[in-house]
Amino acid sequence: MPVQSVYPQLEALLPLVRKPVQYVGGELNSVVKDWDAALVRWALMYPDAYEVGLPNQGIQILYEVLNGQHDVLAERSYSVWTDLEALMREHGVPQFTVDGHRPVRAFDLVGVSFATELGYTNLLTALDLAGIPLSAADRGDDDPVVLAGGHAAFNPEPIAEFIDGAVLGDGEQAVLAITDLVREWKRAGRPDGRDGLLLRLARAGGVYVPRFYDVSYLPDLTIGRVQPNRPGVPRSVRKHTVMDLDAWQYPAKPLVPVAESVHERFSVEIFRGCTRGCRFCQAGMITRPVRERSISTIGQMVQAGLQASGFSEVGLLSLSSADHSEINEIAVDLADRYEGTQTGLSLPSTRVDAFNVTLADELSRNGRRSGLTFAPEGGTDRIRKVINKMVTEDDLIKTVSTAYASGWRQVKLYFMCGLPTETDEDVLAIARVARRVIEAGRAVTGRKDVRCTVSIGGFVPKPHTPFQWAAQCADSVVDDRLRALGAAIRADRAYGRSIGFRYHDGKPSIVEGLLSRGDRRVAKVILAAWQDGARFDGWSETFSFDRWQRCAASALAADGVDLAWYTTRERPYGEVLPWDHLDAGLDRDWMWQDWLAAIDPAGAEEVEDCRWTPCFECGVCPAMDTEIQTGPTGKRLLPLTVTGAGAGPAGHPPAGHPPAGHPSAGPA
Repeated sequence: MPVQSVYPQLEALLPLVRKPVQYVGGELNSVVKDWDAALVRWALMYPDAYEVGLPNQGIQILYEVLNGQHDVLAERSYSVWTDLEALMREHGVPQFTVDGHRPVRAFDLVGVSFATELGYTNLLTALDLAGIPLSAADRGDDDPVVLAGGHAAFNPEPIAEFIDGAVLGDGEQAVLAITDLVREWKRAGRPDGRDGLLLRLARAGGVYVPRFYDVSYLPDLTIGRVQPNRPGVPRSVRKHTVMDLDAWQYPAKPLVPVAESVHERFSVEIFRGCTRGCRFCQAGMITRPVRERSISTIGQMVQAGLQASGFSEVGLLSLSSADHSEINEIAVDLADRYEGTQTGLSLPSTRVDAFNVTLADELSRNGRRSGLTFAPEGGTDRIRKVINKMVTEDDLIKTVSTAYASGWRQVKLYFMCGLPTETDEDVLAIARVARRVIEAGRAVTGRKDVRCTVSIGGFVPKPHTPFQWAAQCADSVVDDRLRALGAAIRADRAYGRSIGFRYHDGKPSIVEGLLSRGDRRVAKVILAAWQDGARFDGWSETFSFDRWQRCAASALAADGVDLAWYTTRERPYGEVLPWDHLDAGLDRDWMWQDWLAAIDPAGAEEVEDCRWTPCFECGVCPAMDTEIQTGPTGKRLLPLTVTGAGAGPAGHPPAGHPPAGHPSAGPA
C-alpha cells in the first residue's frame, strides 16, 4: 500500500511550537528513497530532541550503511518536544520520520539507539504516538519490529516488555545481517508471521529477543535464573564486534543540521574500544578490544567528510583519542593539510597523561581553540587508584600548564561524586586541585584571566564493569558533598572567581541507577512514570525525582522491592545479575577480582593498559575471537596541494573546502 507523508498535517502545527525547524528535515546529505523500490525499511530513532540526536555518530553510520543497499530504505526519527506531542495527539498526527515524514508504524523495523537509560520514557512516547502497542506481546504482524541498541542495550531488561529485541555491540555488520534475514523472510512469504521472524533473528541474527527467555526469582527476591524457552535460541547472547575499521569508512557524507545542534562539526572515530581499565567506565569495558583506524584512512575520511559537508571543525573521536598510536602524526599532518583554511581540530575529553606539547600546538595552530576537557574523575590520588585512573595531581598540573602555555585560557575538568569508598575529603580536595590549576595557569601565562571550570556528575554503577556490584551512593550524601565543595570553591576570593562550578545533583543519578541495573520488574516503574507525565528525563527542566520515587514505590510494592533495593544495595558475588546472560566478552571472575582490588582496605591495586603490557585476561579477545589492532603504521598524510599552505592550484581554495559564499561553506 502507498505510504503517504504526514507533512501536510504537520506543517499546520509547526508555527505553534518552539524550534519548528527541527521537524522539517531536508538536511544536506539526507536521503529520501523510493518507498516502493525498497524491500526492507528501517526507521532509526534517537530518543531525544533533534539537537541532541542529529549529531549522534551511531545513527549517522547506520543511516548511511543501510541506505547504501539498493533495496533498503532508512529514515530518521527523533523525540518530539512536549508542545508538539500535545498537538499531534489533538490532531491525530503520528510519530514521523524527518526524511520522508512517513509514519513510523509503516516501517519494517524501528531501531532505537540508547546512549542513556534516561531516554526510556521517550521511547514509550514515540511508540504511543506511532500507534504501536507499548507491550511487545500485543504487537501483530503489521507492527514493526522494535530493536534497541547503544550502550544501554547491554542491559535491556528494564525495557524488555517494550522492545522486540536488543542488539549488543557494534551495529554496522549487525544491521546488514538483520536486514538479510528480514529480506529472506519477506521473500519466503513471511512464514510463521511475526514470531517466525523473531526466531530467525534470535537464532541467526545475533539479536536478543526477551520473549524467548523466562526469568525466575528466588525467595530473597533476586533472580534465580534466565532460561531460553524456545529450541535453538542461544543460552547467552554475544555482542557484535567489527574488526578492521578501515573497511567501514562511515560516515562519508555527514548530515549537516538545519537547526542548532549540540555538536556542529565533522567527527571521525579514530579508534574504537579502550583498555585503560577505568573500573567505572561501561563504554571502555563493553567496546573492547581496541581497534585503531590507520592514519591513511583517517586522512581519507576527513577529506571526504569536509568536502561533503563544509564543516569548519574536525573532531577526532574515541574514548581516549590521545591514546591513538599515531595521534601526534595525525594532528600534525591534518594541521598541515588544512592550514590557512580555518579548519580546526578538536579532541573530546582527553586523558591527562596522554596530552602533550605537540597536540597542544597542533590543535591550536589555526587559532581555533575549542574547549579542552580533562577528566581526572576523582579529587585525590587515593580515589583515582580506586577507579584505576592512573594519573596523579602533579600529572594534571603539568598537563594544564602545557595547555595554558599553548594559548588556552580556559580548561574544563570533569569529576565524579559518589564513587565507591569515597569520603567527604576526596570531594573537598577538588577545590584544592582547581586552585592549583589556576595557580599554574597564572604562572605560565603571567596573566590573571585564565579560568577553570569544574564539572561534576553523580557516579552510577553500570553493568559489565567491575563496579556492577557496588552500592550506589545515596542522593542526599552526594548533594551534601557537592554543596560543601561549592562553598569551598567560593570561599577563596583569590581564586573563586576564576573557577566555574557546574554539577548535577544526585537525584537523576539514582533514577539512572534504577534503570541501568534494573530487571524486568522495573518496566512497571517506567510505564507508571510515563503515564504520570515523564518525558525527556535527561533534561533538568522536565525531570521530576518526586515522580519517579512515587511511581517506584507504587509499582514495585507488590514485588517486595523498592528504589533502594535496585540502587544503594551492594550485590554479592553469587547473585545472578539481570544481564549475566548477555555476553560482552568480559570474564565475570576477572571483573569480580578487579572489584575486590579496587576496595582493598590495604589500598587499591592498579591495573595497567594491556595495549602496552602483558594480557590481564579480561576474557574479551578469546571469547569474541578478536584481538587488539593498533599501529603505528609508519605512514604520513601527504598535503592535498603542492602550491603552498592554504592555497589550491590557480588560486582555488584547498581541497576539502568550498569557495566562500557557497551554500555549504560553513556550518548551518
